Amino acid sequence: TKPGVNLISGSFVMQKGDQRYLFADCAININPNETQLAEIAVESGKTARLFDIDPRVALLSFSTNGSAKSPEVEKVHNATKLAQEMDPAMPIDGEMQFDAAFVPAVAKAKYSDSKVAGHATVFVFPELQSGNIGYKIAQRMGGFEAIGPILQG
Repeated sequence: TKPGVNLISGSFVMQKGDQRYLFADCAININPNETQLAEIAVESGKTARLFDIDPRVALLSFSTNGSAKSPEVEKVHNATKLAQEMDPAMPIDGEMQFDAAFVPAVAKAKYSDSKVAGHATVFVFPELQSGNIGYKIAQRMGGFEAIGPILQG
């Protein structure tokens, strides 16, 4: 890994027409812990910049802003806080469901005080299974081209 990074992760640029997003980690880390997930979020934001994607990083969950309680939600919530500390200048928020991250009207209803919700460009999945399923759904049903995996870190 490059200096200051402890983990290699994999991301995909998802492109359709003028739309371009980054999905991570969809290729390598099966079940990252909070610290690893935070690092994946920060590195994904950096990778997004390399592809002219203005990074607005959403850490995804089945919960939005505390709407559900579980160890899985707590992991994403804590990883979000760590990622914000690692790179305070990068817009990073979570935990949030995909619709809250992507759809402005849903974000307004579910997470109105977020700077990322409704406008995310980088989607960080909580574990590999979700990430891999997510990018393949966007690719096969949504018509997005999946470019990658791009190794980061």
